[in-house]
Amino acid sequence: MLDLIGEAAGKVWQYLNENGPSSVTKITSETGLNKTDIQRAIGWLSKEDKLVMELKGRTETLSLK
Repeated sequence: MLDLIGEAAGKVWQYLNENGPSSVTKITSETGLNKTDIQRAIGWLSKEDKLVMELKGRTETLSLK
């Protein structure tokens, strides 16, 4: 399970590195990861202090530190 979460975190990190700040919805649709995997990846990257999370209205935006 940890390997799968780590792979998902890598995909999210790579996506943000290439595309810049993005909504969780956009990351989900463009990476092909499901919502559960995205949320786990966000937790992983947050624990490693690699993400900035902003809430703009109802949209959660993620970017790399």
